[in-house]
Order: sequence, then structure tokens, then C-alpha cells
Amino acid sequence: MLASMERAKEEGADLVELHIDCMSFSHISEVEQLLNQRTLPAIVSFRLNSASASSRGECKTKTKSRCLQILRLAVQLDVEFVEIDLEVAFDGIADFMNARSNSKIIVSTYVNSGRPSTEKLGNLIACLQSTGADVIKLVVDVVYITDVAPVFNMFTHCQVPLIARAVGDRGLISQLLGPKFGAFLVWGSLGGTSIPGLPPLLSIKQVYKLEHINASTKVFGVISNPVGHSKGPVLHNPAFRHTGYNGIYVPLLVDDVKKFFRVYSCADFAGFSVGIPHKEAAVGCCDEVDPLAKSIGAVNTVIRRPTDGKLIGYNTDCEACITAIEDAMRERQVANGEVSHTSPIAGKVFVLVGAGGAGRALAFGAKNRGARVFIFNRNFERAKALAQAVSGQALPYERLDTFRPENGMILANASSVGMQPNSDRTPVSKEALGAYNLVFDAVYTPRDTRLLREAAEVGAIVVSGVEMFVRQALGQFKLFTGGLAPEDFMRRIVYQQF
Repeated sequence: MLASMERAKEEGADLVELHIDCMSFSHISEVEQLLNQRTLPAIVSFRLNSASASSRGECKTKTKSRCLQILRLAVQLDVEFVEIDLEVAFDGIADFMNARSNSKIIVSTYVNSGRPSTEKLGNLIACLQSTGADVIKLVVDVVYITDVAPVFNMFTHCQVPLIARAVGDRGLISQLLGPKFGAFLVWGSLGGTSIPGLPPLLSIKQVYKLEHINASTKVFGVISNPVGHSKGPVLHNPAFRHTGYNGIYVPLLVDDVKKFFRVYSCADFAGFSVGIPHKEAAVGCCDEVDPLAKSIGAVNTVIRRPTDGKLIGYNTDCEACITAIEDAMRERQVANGEVSHTSPIAGKVFVLVGAGGAGRALAFGAKNRGARVFIFNRNFERAKALAQAVSGQALPYERLDTFRPENGMILANASSVGMQPNSDRTPVSKEALGAYNLVFDAVYTPRDTRLLREAAEVGAIVVSGVEMFVRQALGQFKLFTGGLAPEDFMRRIVYQQF
């Protein structure tokens, strides 16, 4: 615990929470030694229903007695915050309040029933406040990201400082957006360790810089499932600060995109990137859709128009991926002494893998440039529907490796094959890549996918999804802020961080 405390201090923590119930100690003097040697302000807690107490086989009476002993010690030693479970608080909070000199008392409760209503949380808040605590704490199990909204609403009902945490991956925004809504504190994990619902402390301090977030901060984020791979926060948050824009960009693990937009409908939720698998469904959630995005049938950007609150959908993927491919081909042409005023894609066989949102953007972009589009997708019906929309041709996925009507083709992977954590996979065998002049991979985690490595080995021009990512992000940032994107700054971040 002392070593972890030092690590927390190095990573920028303001205080630490010490779960004494997780410790193994033979005598309370060891706990006293720990508390006296603390190097940061601390919250001392002892959970009655912790797994540690259960594993020691302690009965509840013994655990409660030990809990009270530890908490009294913390008060005697003037530990900054002493946390008491609500069920314990009813029995003895008056003793703690009378005995303390400098310690603040936190009364906490854990709601593990899932999907608690605003009414239930409101009643709990009233109950916690009635104890006379200096600070109250609510830990809530959530099933969907929309279940976090009632937790945010609780901040407006509180008459004392509130700590609130929604547990699990879908509760992550309870910590990242906590400061905006008035949270007393938020948690982070140490050493970059991934704990569901907890952002790493290093990202709190370096990426999100939550100390700058306030009630006026506009919320942006990436709607996706999964969402952990997204590099959007690493790019957009520094760009907001660089331009002086008061915004925060967070990962949003969304299951039902329609319900998400219905629940998070206030003006503060100002704009969103839309990722897999929601790009097509998001079209139906928008009040208006830009003509290009409408023709593609997929949006990757949704903006809440400030004047009337309506959701407007755009697609910045299309131009991002097509111009990235064109620029790479033109660069090769210039190197070979060739000059052309038409798109280098025109007339080429354009082989597309994937018929989702990114695939639709690529298909329409390639068609508009005059390419002959061939689409492969595991769901053949989706491939046929997209092929019909772009006057292309759909072929069974099983034929992808043997498809070779000519040499010098263009291959674009718009599927998730090769994305972390399955980065050892590739949609096309190395043997088949010899037929392609250029290979593009929309996957950008990892930056150097197996598909791109093998394509480079057989002599093809390779275009990373990172290039598409930075180009579409520049388009999104302009839409988010209504201004210009700092291109050099954002491009430098992408190629340093990815």
C-alpha cells in the first residue's frame, strides 16, 4: 500500500483511498503504522461486505467490530477522510462526529440491483444526507450507458458534496464527466491498469486534464461498441486545449444508439463521432442528414445544432479515405515521372472488404471517382445491397483470395479483421496481395497491421488507417467547434501517439 501510494503521488493523484478490508494484518498497530506513514491525503474505508472479509471466513458481527475499530483509529489519527457504510452510520456516526477533530466523514452506499431509477437514487441521497455526513458517496451498478444519466441528475439534488461512481465499462463517463456535473472527486486506476469504469490516473492528468473541466464544458465523444481501442480522446482533447475550446471528448460504450440520443438530449452533449457498429443506425437518429452522408447511408459525425438542438449527421470518412488513397497513388506517379489530372482511382478495379459504415463510405467514394467496385462481405446480402447502391458487383467472401481479374488493383479493408486484440489476423492472404498496386486498411489499431506489413513485402503501396483517421478527425473537429482544425498540431499528435 505504501508503494502504491508513492506511485499514485508520482502519477499526480491528489489523494488515495485505502481499502483496509483488503489488507492482511495481524495487529491493528500495523494499520496505525500505515496511516502514520501516508504520503498523500487519504480516505480510509472498510467495506463490510468485501470479498476479503468473506474469504477470511469472518462472521458479519466480527467484521463490523473490526470495521469500527479501524475507522475509530483513522479518526484518532486525523486521517483526512473516513468513510462509513450507511448501515454502520445509523449505529454510530454520532460517536465519529464527536470524536473527530479534523477528519471529514463520508457516508457511502452501494446500489447493486442494476438500472436504478432517479426516484430510488433520490431517496438514497436523502437518506445519506440525513446522517449528517460531510460528504456522501454513491456507487451504482449500471447495465447500459444510459443508466448513468440518473447518477448525473443526482448532483443537482445534493445539499452536501457528492462522490458518485457508476461501475463497469459503461459507467466510465461517471468519472470523466463527474467534474462537469459537480462531483467532489473522481477515481483513477494506477499504472495505466485497465479497470472497468475507471480511467487510468495518467490519462486523467495527461489526456483529459479534468482539473480544467467545468459546468460550461461541452461534451463530445465517440459512440462505438467496442470503444476501448479508440484513439479519439488522445487527439481531440489536446486539440480542444490547443485552440482554447472548452470541450471534452470521451469514449462512449453504447449498445442502443437510438436510446442514447434520446437520453443524452441536453445541449451540453454537443457532438459525437460514430463508430462500429452504429454508423448506419445513427442516420435514423438524426433530424437532418448531409446529402453525401444520406447517399452513403452512414454517418460518422453527429452535431447538435446550437440554435435548435436538432441532430445533424455528416460523413467525413468518405473524403478522408479516398483522398488518402489518391494522394498515395499520385505520390508514386510523381516519383515515376507520370503526370495525370484525373483521379488515379478512375477505371481501376477497387476491391472492398466489408459493407458496414466505413465500407459504404469507401464504396461511394470509389464510385464517385470512377472506379469499378467489387464488394466482399461475410453477410452476402449486405454486400449485394451495397453493390447495387454503387453500381458495383458483390461476390462471395470465400472467393476473395482467388479473385484476380487483372493486376494493379486497389484493395481496401473496411472490416474489423486485424484490429486489436486480434492483430494476427488478415482478410487477404499474402499470396493474393501480389495482384494489388495499393492496399488500404481502415484498421488503425495497430497502426501497422498484418495486412499492411504483408502488402509492403510484396511491393504494394500501403495506406494506413491512421491517415484516414487523422483526415476524418480534422473534418469532425471543424464540425465540432464551428471553426478551423489545427491540422499540423493534430497530425503531429496522431503520428507521435499511434
